[in-house]
Amino acid sequence: MIDPAPAVRLAWLRVVIGAYALVYTLVRLPAWFGVLRYRPTQFHPVGPITLLDQPWPDAVVVGLVFATVALGVAFCLGWRFRWTGPGFAAAFMILLSYRNSWGMIFHTENLMVFHVLVLGLGRSADAVSLDARVRRTGDEPEVHWRYGWPIRLMCAVTVLVYLLAGIAKLKHAGLAWVTSDALLNFVAYDNVRKLELGAGHAWLGGFLLTYDELFPPLAALSLGIELGAPLALLHPRIARVWVILIWSFHVGVLLVMYIFFHYPLLGFAFLPFFAIEEAVDRMRAWIAARRSASVRVA
Repeated sequence: MIDPAPAVRLAWLRVVIGAYALVYTLVRLPAWFGVLRYRPTQFHPVGPITLLDQPWPDAVVVGLVFATVALGVAFCLGWRFRWTGPGFAAAFMILLSYRNSWGMIFHTENLMVFHVLVLGLGRSADAVSLDARVRRTGDEPEVHWRYGWPIRLMCAVTVLVYLLAGIAKLKHAGLAWVTSDALLNFVAYDNVRKLELGAGHAWLGGFLLTYDELFPPLAALSLGIELGAPLALLHPRIARVWVILIWSFHVGVLLVMYIFFHYPLLGFAFLPFFAIEEAVDRMRAWIAARRSASVRVA
């Protein structure tokens, strides 16, 4: 059974994660428009773009980019969310999939896309939104399962992503991932490749390669965290412990391999596991206290 949740919690997840997705869209504008310079032979459709036989005309791509930005603003504001919620979710997924059809596939975007999809299809604008301001007070219950299921689904999707990562390790390397030098060789190859290409690399990774005995325990720890991800769905306390462990894992990947998984490393991927509205209330109280103190001093 899905536990009920406050409408305001789901709403703040929409605001924060939606804002992150919108900023990501704006920051990546050069990448979206960059595909206009590519040759049609470089087009290899992925995801929903596999329905296409050939690239879109330039005007369609430009229109998709601007539509995604416009819908993203409406998504964050909660304006006519019945249409703009699913609209932004779909446009965001299609835009990222289209860009990934022209070269390197950014798997780091997948979890963010799924979270936006869940928020876009849920009742995520029943509070903290323009829609809620024009709706009569009392039309919607403050706490209900309809606000709980999207949050629970976002947590489940997050857990599933890491579980699949652990299963993939076992599929490709088996127990040798833990008992052999598989992780050491992977870290060495990644850093040497980046050095050869003149890209940024992790000096700590190169330093740790001289201590090969460290890598089997690290491999076992990473595998255990990923395969144990479903435990985070059993209890909030277990979830908090798991979030700390998996976030620390991403910090380690950044330090050892210079790979920046932006969405989880910045903490946005794990917000559904927490009562985000309580953090917002504490921040508001802190700001109000600071303002009161300033007035008294003046």
